[in-house]
Amino acid sequence: MKTRHVFSTPDLVTAQATMDAAREAGVDDRDILLIARSDIELTSIPNERKEADTDLMPAAVRGAGYGSAAGLLAGLAAVVIAPIGLTLAGAAAATVAGGLVGCWASALMGSALPDPIRRKFDGLIQQGRILVIIDGDRDLLAQAEARVLANTTDVDVLPFDALSAMA
Repeated sequence: MKTRHVFSTPDLVTAQATMDAAREAGVDDRDILLIARSDIELTSIPNERKEADTDLMPAAVRGAGYGSAAGLLAGLAAVVIAPIGLTLAGAAAATVAGGLVGCWASALMGSALPDPIRRKFDGLIQQGRILVIIDGDRDLLAQAEARVLANTTDVDVLPFDALSAMA
């Protein structure tokens, strides 16, 4: 299971050194992302390094789950109520419809929210700090963190719990 480490760096040179140290520890290049103030991102950070700016996908997944559950409950309640005459196939259709509506509505809301890391560390980002996000398993991240801290200066490891940030 992949987890996430967040490092705060003062500038692009230190961010690049942090990324190099993580690569030396064995972190895949696709698992390293950057978050910075919008003016810094626009002028200095390539698109493949940018973290997604919205909570769209996690919100869509949560909405599909909650919508499906609500649709299933509504469909089963309709099966129990005799005058409606809904069958179990109708309950399945209500589950699918609930999932689709929940996914759609949550995705719309999630597209308006910044991602959890950007929300949690907005103060640092607005101060001009550049966040280096590294994803990987716990052992690899422990090695990467040790190498980053040994090879770079003025880098802070920021506490980030992905589960509490999604709530």
